[in-house]
Amino acid sequence: MSNEIALESLWAAIDGALPRFSAEEARAAMAVYHELTSGEPLETGRLSERLRIPSADAVELLAREPLRRFAYRDERGRMVGFGGLAILPMHHVFALDGRTLYTWCAWDALFLPEILGSAAEVTSPCPETGREIRVRIGPDGLERVEPESAVLSFLSPQAATFDRSAASVMARFCHYVFFLADREAGEAWTARHPGTFLCSLEDGYALGQRLNARNFGPALERRAACEAREAR
Repeated sequence: MSNEIALESLWAAIDGALPRFSAEEARAAMAVYHELTSGEPLETGRLSERLRIPSADAVELLAREPLRRFAYRDERGRMVGFGGLAILPMHHVFALDGRTLYTWCAWDALFLPEILGSAAEVTSPCPETGREIRVRIGPDGLERVEPESAVLSFLSPQAATFDRSAASVMARFCHYVFFLADREAGEAWTARHPGTFLCSLEDGYALGQRLNARNFGPALERRAACEAREAR
């Protein structure tokens, strides 16, 4: 089986498992991501201000299933994570514009910079060797990988993993998706975790691009057009 066919099969699994956003929900999700980059817990009032909608409408939006499932909240009900991004310490450090954030899994670190429109410096210890892996990801692709031999562990997603809560996503998917120092370390780790397999960081980034285009394509295209006009 060629790598292209394997990637298409994996994309089909991702596309079928992850919920889709309506245009209104996608706008809210983008706003949540950007608000969380402040590093502060997100309360509904701040989101309603960003979206310029009444607080009651923001509450209703966040209660919709596609958004509710990806919202990670603290004991006070404030959002401290969403769709792969977190402000609380996790395994993967995601440094963005001078602020220290975190991601739920290694794959999140690959697709979030495009959504946020800013480069991120990711630091993540290999779960097999303990070796620190450092990756710089820009909005348009991978910019640096240290060590260059690093690979990505992955797990073909199931719809049941994503139809419950953020905690379910973390426990049943994210805890199997890591940066590993090299293929040897990756093969040792995946051998102990049934259902997992390895792919390159480039392939992981490409899959993330497809997910971003599916979820936020119009917004990303508008931003690119604005940036192009400003560059002239």
